[in-house]
Amino acid sequence: MTESVYNKRESRPGTRKIDRTRLKRNHDKPGQRYRFLIQSAFSLLCLWLGVEFYFFIRYLETNGASGWTYRPPGVEGFLPISSLMSLYHFFISGEIHPAHPAGLVILVAILLVSLLFGKAFCSWLCPVGFISELLGHISRVVFKRNLKLPGILDYPLRGIKYLLLGFFIYSIFFLMTPPALEAFLGSPYNLVADIKMYYFFAEISQTALLVIGGLLLLSLIFRNFWCRYLCPYGALLGILALLSPNRIKRNAPNCIDCGRCARVCPSFIKVDKVKTVISDECTTCLQCVEVCPVKETLEYQSLLTRRPFPVKKVALGVVLLFIVITGMGMVTGLWRNNITTDEYLHHQKYLKSYSHPTGTGEIMDYNQRAGSGEAKSKPWEKETDNE
Repeated sequence: MTESVYNKRESRPGTRKIDRTRLKRNHDKPGQRYRFLIQSAFSLLCLWLGVEFYFFIRYLETNGASGWTYRPPGVEGFLPISSLMSLYHFFISGEIHPAHPAGLVILVAILLVSLLFGKAFCSWLCPVGFISELLGHISRVVFKRNLKLPGILDYPLRGIKYLLLGFFIYSIFFLMTPPALEAFLGSPYNLVADIKMYYFFAEISQTALLVIGGLLLLSLIFRNFWCRYLCPYGALLGILALLSPNRIKRNAPNCIDCGRCARVCPSFIKVDKVKTVISDECTTCLQCVEVCPVKETLEYQSLLTRRPFPVKKVALGVVLLFIVITGMGMVTGLWRNNITTDEYLHHQKYLKSYSHPTGTGEIMDYNQRAGSGEAKSKPWEKETDNE
């Protein structure tokens, strides 16, 4: 027997008349529970990697006195710029640079997830996205709704992440010469970029602390502030997501114009106004699909087969694809780097002197040094006494 879900209180003025007898209630709503569990598990995995990396740093700081511990290659996933440079190096040379191979594998896995499932990494796996989402939930409880900046501010601010992405793309793919790229990937700074990242947070400056605190506060007030306005990684995935063969589709004849899908969307997409969601801001969280009260009205579909993907299959697809790609990296030997323990202990002594080019002028200078071979014989260093 067909179950009517039409509710006059949810129908907006001026909407069309709907044949209530043919509408069926949407009972498929476990996806957000799965998504929360996957986000939590992935965040705990990242936390465990951080604990392992801490003990590895302690081993280096004590010159081995604290006892040998394992360096988790997974921390390279937090080196997206180095990984992007490794990817470009692979394109132009056909070789995988041995400094941070796990970072490259993780980047490829994330890019493939984005090509197939849109920006699903952001809403299903990314720990930063998970924290931002939790802060957004607090905001919704406090303010009873998702606050959004006015359009006159929202649109220009959303461009910032693309400007940041453009700077990195221009610097890596267009400004740096192949010899400079290879020299940088093998430079002391890049070899210990993960350790430098650790000390950035372990010995965080007051300015950086204030900036991070400000971002957390803004994310508490405006949902997904970092992700929406500032994350260049998300900008890259958003561009790739536009090439995805899978989209959220709205079956207009079934729609009762309740507007729930638009209200629940964390990216403020007007899902109730379009037939196909085509947006670089859509993270494939599928909250809109699950909140829709009418079955077969909002569906995540393949544009090739026109068949819908249940939320369970999307969850399974995202997780399995990521695990398969990273697992292939592990079993094929493209996971651990070639840096020895003695080399790490050596670099630890001079860590503070290692730097990198900043700005186009220094990159051009680095190109010249790399062309003459000077970049390899004399790495880019700051005049800093580390002793």
